[in-house]
Amino acid sequence: MKILISNDDGYRAEGIRVLTESLMPLAEVTVVAPDRNRSGASNSLTLDVPLRVFPFDQDRYLVQNGTPTDCVHLAISGLFEYEHDMVVSGINDGPNLGDDVLYSGTVAAAIEGRFLGLSAIAVSLAIKPGSGQHYATAGRVAAELVMRIQRSPLHHATILNVNVPDLPYEQLKGYQATRLGFRHRSEPIVRSADPRGRPVYWVGPAGIGQDAGEGTDFHAVANGYVSITPLQIDLTRHSMVEDIGNWLQGREA
Repeated sequence: MKILISNDDGYRAEGIRVLTESLMPLAEVTVVAPDRNRSGASNSLTLDVPLRVFPFDQDRYLVQNGTPTDCVHLAISGLFEYEHDMVVSGINDGPNLGDDVLYSGTVAAAIEGRFLGLSAIAVSLAIKPGSGQHYATAGRVAAELVMRIQRSPLHHATILNVNVPDLPYEQLKGYQATRLGFRHRSEPIVRSADPRGRPVYWVGPAGIGQDAGEGTDFHAVANGYVSITPLQIDLTRHSMVEDIGNWLQGREA
């Protein structure tokens, strides 16, 4: 089995190092990652300039100015002479819960793998200020899920969004299948000034969980469980297709 690993925190991140070490006993591992932190890059793909790829270790590559989606796209679409079987993205430095998945480069890397026909997992560690940064826990969880998929493959269109509580492995309460919750509106922008006194703005912190009740990814992680949320690429709201058709007919009448 050949696994492609990527992330959005950059090729030097602690999370990608731990993930790589955790999966090496299970498969042949190739790493292709951004040259710097690209958190929040979502599914952006670089189309206006060429990309450069540089090795930094055996079977380890960085993409200069590349997004997580660029990294996975290049790796699967011709960068190597061999084919991969799975994409595992992470371990992200922080959770990707609820609507975070719309912005997350970690999740986007997994989605790109699924776009291109591979099984895909995105793994995030729910680090908080003052928490322990237990990357080894998330690495062990990732390895367990890969072994489970090897034994019992999922539907080919499934993407697993995995959020791991920042706890020692022995303190995890187990795994829960969850749905995405929803955050409150983000905090206001932060106004500042550059050294010349010109205004600059920082995007405000993400809001806390609003839809965070039982069954959500927020609830599972807050209660010590690993959250496993199945995602899909199809964004169509199928239940409204007929309603929209009727609305269009009424407008044209």
